[in-house]
Amino acid sequence: MSRSASTSSVYRVTELIGTSEDSWEDAAKHAVETATKTLRDLRIAEVSKLDLVIVDGKVAAFRARVNLSFKHEEKGLRVKRVDIGRKVQQQTTGSH
Repeated sequence: MSRSASTSSVYRVTELIGTSEDSWEDAAKHAVETATKTLRDLRIAEVSKLDLVIVDGKVAAFRARVNLSFKHEEKGLRVKRVDIGRKVQQQTTGSH
């Protein structure tokens, strides 16, 4: 079986953690929506872990760890790191 260069592809996977004060679903959506601002050609999002931030015995935030795959570009590939959990973390820990 022969494979041509036009049908073969390489994908890169990066991990993000999205946060939400409302739900794990919103946390995962936030991760994906934020990633679309800096990554092109997203293909698959896989939620690999769910956890909670607890402050004073109460749930303060939902967190979703998401593995995102996107098509690897040979030239000029740039991936910008995105810290989407910082705002909730600052609010829940009181640090600025």
